[in-house]
Amino acid sequence: MKLLSTSEAADKLKVSVQRVHQFIAEGRLPAQKIGRDYVIDETDLRLVADRVTGRPKTTPDTNKRVTARIRASNGASTGKKGKGKK
Repeated sequence: MKLLSTSEAADKLKVSVQRVHQFIAEGRLPAQKIGRDYVIDETDLRLVADRVTGRPKTTPDTNKRVTARIRASNGASTGKKGKGKK
C-alpha cells in the first residue's frame, strides 16, 4: 500500500489539487487526514480514474428546451428577437 499526497494524486489523475479535494469532500475518493493534509491509497485512484470529464453533451432538442425555459423565466416571449419583456 503506497500512500500519496493530494498533489501526487492530482498528478497521477491529471487534475488539479482542488479537484482531488473535491473528490474527497464528495466521498468519491477515500482519504485519511493526517494533521492538516490528506493521504490517499494509490489503489483508490481507480475509483475516480474512469470518471466522465467535461460538460454533458446536449442535443439540439435539449438546447431548444433550455432556451425556452430561460426565456419563460425572464418573462420574454419565445417569438422573434426584439419582442421580449420591456
